[in-house]
Amino acid sequence: MWGGRFSEGPDAIMEEINASIDFDKKLYSQDITGSKAHVAMLAHQGIVSNDDAKAITDGLDKIQDEIEHGEFTFSRALEDIHMNVESRLADLLGPSAGRLHTARSRNDQVATDFRLWVRDTMDTLDLQLAELQMVFVEKAAEHAGVVMPGFTHLQSAQPVTFGHHMLAYVEMLGRDRGRVRDARKRMNESPLGCAALAGTSFPIDRHMTAEALGFDRPTANSLDGVSDRDFALEALSAASICAMHLSRFAEELVIWSSAQFRFVKLSDKFSTGSSIMPQKRNPDAAELVRAKVGRIIGALNALLIVMKGLPLTYSKDMQEDKEQAFDALQNLSLCIAAMTGMVKDLEPNKKELKKAAGSGYSTATDLADWLVRNLDMPFRNAHHVTGSLVAMASERNIELHRLTLEDMQSVEPTITEDVFTVLSVDKSVRSRVSYGGTAPQNVRKQAKRWLKVLEKDLAAKQ
Repeated sequence: MWGGRFSEGPDAIMEEINASIDFDKKLYSQDITGSKAHVAMLAHQGIVSNDDAKAITDGLDKIQDEIEHGEFTFSRALEDIHMNVESRLADLLGPSAGRLHTARSRNDQVATDFRLWVRDTMDTLDLQLAELQMVFVEKAAEHAGVVMPGFTHLQSAQPVTFGHHMLAYVEMLGRDRGRVRDARKRMNESPLGCAALAGTSFPIDRHMTAEALGFDRPTANSLDGVSDRDFALEALSAASICAMHLSRFAEELVIWSSAQFRFVKLSDKFSTGSSIMPQKRNPDAAELVRAKVGRIIGALNALLIVMKGLPLTYSKDMQEDKEQAFDALQNLSLCIAAMTGMVKDLEPNKKELKKAAGSGYSTATDLADWLVRNLDMPFRNAHHVTGSLVAMASERNIELHRLTLEDMQSVEPTITEDVFTVLSVDKSVRSRVSYGGTAPQNVRKQAKRWLKVLEKDLAAKQ
């Protein structure tokens, strides 16, 4: 297609390193959609005839049908999806097929195709994340009053509710969706018509093609239009943060489902067995979600490194923008789907959770707060008194509430019988009524709010 300047064909190794068709054929639908919008604009502007435009459009439709039915032969010698489609169009139409590439370069073509693919993928991820939020919210509403230990440093800190823990991930995923939507909004500009780098002398209408492809506007600078990959970087950045959130919960599932914790049970659908140990239930789905964050973050790093030293405008280095982005975003989609299934089937072990919630002197802060409220003690003094009582209980290998009133009064004489009203885990979580706190009434209120938001979001996306 570009051989007029060359007297010899490329070396086999050159062909091997240069070809991208093995992965960029994924862009076939976006490439054909962009070409149809481009030729429609060319006809509207009188740059090509209506007859040629119709023939080209019909030919593109036939090519798409061939690809989707597995009847299209992709050629590595033709390098990429753009040349493969154009070559097949020439087979179908003859020389008139060449009019399609008027006022267009592969530089603006690939930038447009890639944006369209990333945009479509971000829409899919937003929907998937909303569905994952929904199952977290439903689990939170169902178990709003189930007590469990809250951890810092992976040590029991204070009692919380299982529903409150679920809602923490709803908030994280909400921010993830915000980043996805923000990235989508910023990327929604059309590079089509920037041509190689400088624009074109043909009287094209870039606003027409932008509107036809669902973009908000054409890019304002042709140099930036063909060389910008911020949209992919921002998508991968949002994907990396989201994958990190999924990995954190996956890690918790691995810990919680272990024989040592027994906090939750994962369904058979998302667990595997051992080839030698018949008793094993391995949380493989959670472990794989935890692992895949590495390749997603890796894709972001790889593209940042590719782009960091490139002068304007296009360089062949930028062919390395797609393969890892495809892999990362598709693996994130898979992780979200797997996590949605795991959370939906998740069964909390209420007995073990409550037992663990009371371990490790988790109501010590409640005791300190009681001293402040009821004895008008400065918090630092209350902290010291409580620490002394915890040390006493630890020395006797008993929980705080097992100390007698006399034991407590030996440390602080003004403590009264009323102190025992705050030392149960149930009363502890019910007392945390501050906005954003773990009290069951808070959890139910927040779950109800999120349900309304998500039902509206999901209905809009159907």
